[in-house]
Amino acid sequence: MDAPWDVVDVATLGESMVAFLPGRPGRLADVPSFDRSIGGAESNVACALAASGHTSRWIGRVGADGFGDHLVERIAAYGVDVTAVRRDPARPTGVYFRTAGDRGTGAHEVAYYRAGSAASAMSVTGVDLAAARAARVLHLTGITAALSAECRTLLDTLTAPAPGRPMVSFDVNHRPGLWTDGEDPRLLLDLARRADIVFVGADEAREAWGLHGGSAIVRALPEPALVVVKQGRSGATAFHRHTDAAEDADGTATPVRAPRVDVVSHTGAGDAFAAGFLSATLRGLPLRTRLRHGHLFAAAALTSPADLAPPPARDHADRLAALDDDAWGRLRLGPGWTQAEQAPEEANTP
Repeated sequence: MDAPWDVVDVATLGESMVAFLPGRPGRLADVPSFDRSIGGAESNVACALAASGHTSRWIGRVGADGFGDHLVERIAAYGVDVTAVRRDPARPTGVYFRTAGDRGTGAHEVAYYRAGSAASAMSVTGVDLAAARAARVLHLTGITAALSAECRTLLDTLTAPAPGRPMVSFDVNHRPGLWTDGEDPRLLLDLARRADIVFVGADEAREAWGLHGGSAIVRALPEPALVVVKQGRSGATAFHRHTDAAEDADGTATPVRAPRVDVVSHTGAGDAFAAGFLSATLRGLPLRTRLRHGHLFAAAALTSPADLAPPPARDHADRLAALDDDAWGRLRLGPGWTQAEQAPEEANTP
């Protein structure tokens, strides 16, 4: 019988890959060299939380290869518990290459080499479920459900109501390119409805479910106590249910606009937002403050070219999150802002 796992603040489960970032702008066909990094929605969240002072665990499956070594070592270097990661001698670690241009432009290219990866073989019997459940929060995403039928069954098992189940955080992360059977809208909706906290972009809710606006989204998700609808540059709105869904269908809406950001790359911003929100949730901060921390963590990712950017120091984020509404509205964050040791008023650069 396996020894019991220590309870961490957040456990995450999903695929992490080695990312190759171009040395200069241009098409993948023209870029002569790449720098190696790491990327993966769930491991990004675990790393950001560990860097912010929380205990976190990443659970995954990588190949018994050099890329798998690199991933495990890099993620562990953030302070993340990686002892539940399993190595697969028969399948490779996934990798991907991307161009330097932002993914919001038509020139952006990403080439994934993840089909048949070790992570796609994650299953109920191939993952230590106890490691995932030994957490205050279990964070999952819709990306894992797209990897294989076995991964979908795994998420179904982890999100099923059960005694002692941790709080489940679910980021919809709808990636149409990963799905081949057209079942993604229904499956993602089913998984979201089993979660306690749901993160979903207004754009992906329109694309996946044909839902327009926060009220329509939250009514389609009657079970979660908290639904966070991300609205890009406009900010995010959290819908909190205080009573039975039938009596409180929309819940209380708490909107918080995003600060102005000089964007370098959008990659990883959604994962960073989830990490910031969960960090503030674990600390018991008010809902409005949780959203501000989500925006600040996202701003750290938006102002960095890397797929995984260090979050702001906790005291720095706390000072900015405590700004009054006028000062928050004047806040503008550019590259390097997380390293700035400034008083809150000095961070305002209209």
